[in-house]
Amino acid sequence: MAAVTQEPLTGPVQRAWHVAHEPVRGVGRWTRIAAYAVPLTVLPSSLWRIVVFTFHAPILLGDRDAGSLPSWLPLELYVVLLSVISELFAFTAIGLAASWGEVFPRWIPLLRGRTVPRAVGVVPAALGTLILTVLWTALTVSFLSHRTITGRPLPSEFPVDYHHWQGILALAAYAPLILWGPLLGILTIAYWRRRAHTGEQTQLPRTP
Repeated sequence: MAAVTQEPLTGPVQRAWHVAHEPVRGVGRWTRIAAYAVPLTVLPSSLWRIVVFTFHAPILLGDRDAGSLPSWLPLELYVVLLSVISELFAFTAIGLAASWGEVFPRWIPLLRGRTVPRAVGVVPAALGTLILTVLWTALTVSFLSHRTITGRPLPSEFPVDYHHWQGILALAAYAPLILWGPLLGILTIAYWRRRAHTGEQTQLPRTP
């Protein structure tokens, strides 16, 4: 009986995934790990929000409040959009280790195949590092002090809590966000050093 061999998946989704995640030459192992870890720091909180506010799972302390959202934007849709946008922002960190962070992809008109200036990658990443680190450090300190970021006492039914299982679950979902800023900072420094060492001329890898 002839052996059946399974051909590797070579569809457009697989090729896009490969191009988006394949590290550029010179990227170290720990830099790759840091790049892939950034979207994972955002994923738990995104999933928690969707499960709680879109699918109304009974794992939330307190009431679901739409706050100041306009009437035309349902809370369920807003939470999904917020989570998707958060993941997209987190995914850009992979560009600091992948080829599309050094050479503009072919699907970008006028810029396709051109080298990405170091400042285009470093400046937004550095600003993101600063903002995320300050924001989540301040939120962590205020939470440990039982106060909001504005200094007011936390409400009795604050969703993040370590006295009830629902609050602990929310805490576990949001705690990884503390690592977002530092990991992005590591990637930014590694990107700057690598580009300074290899120069600005990075070639776009050819596709078969």
